[in-house]
Amino acid sequence: MKDISKLEQNIGVKFKDKEVLTQAIVHRSYINEHPEFKLDHNERLEFLGDAVLELIVTEYLYNNFPNPEGDLTNWRASLVNGSNLAKVSKDIGIDDFLMMSKGESKDSNSKARQYILANAIEAIIGAIYLDRGLEASKKFITDYILSGLKEIIAQKLYIDAKSNFQEKAQEKMGVTPIYKVLESSGPDHAKIFKIGVYLDKELVATGVGTSKQEAQTEAAKKALKNKNWNN
Repeated sequence: MKDISKLEQNIGVKFKDKEVLTQAIVHRSYINEHPEFKLDHNERLEFLGDAVLELIVTEYLYNNFPNPEGDLTNWRASLVNGSNLAKVSKDIGIDDFLMMSKGESKDSNSKARQYILANAIEAIIGAIYLDRGLEASKKFITDYILSGLKEIIAQKLYIDAKSNFQEKAQEKMGVTPIYKVLESSGPDHAKIFKIGVYLDKELVATGVGTSKQEAQTEAAKKALKNKNWNN
């Protein structure tokens, strides 16, 4: 069993019910290897945490920025997407506490691990909400997720790479990019897609993601870099 008090220190929240926090770090694969484990995996908590995160981020953006809906939507997407949540999860050190199968534990740098990390932070938000309420959830999200908004806006990380690449491709070459699934793997609840972006018959770049949209966005980002169209 993981030392849950250290995780409490990392996230800055003291739990009344330690088992709720413990469940937030239990991946489905751990239950498959340890069917006698008394707690469930974290997917229900993740479902709850996803909704809490979306609400709090939306409320914050609405209350603090007079920008049009399009800007707020793009900023929110940049804050709550899997890549950003996985980064926050690693920064907090959640990776050290995840309870997974031996196979999943070895695969520390894969796209699947990023997916697990992103889901874990949503599950932790769900656990905080259940155990400590909305205000504690809001503080956690403000401290660890909304704190990244300044950088996202300053570096324009919110700009949709697919739209940007399409605009540049049409402007410079008169063609529209085409995205094709090159590979897909993994179980239904944790699919990984590899997608290529083409200009005519030229494969410009590939991207990997836990959804087709995420993989397409990753491919578009790489394509912009490969074509030197970032500026």
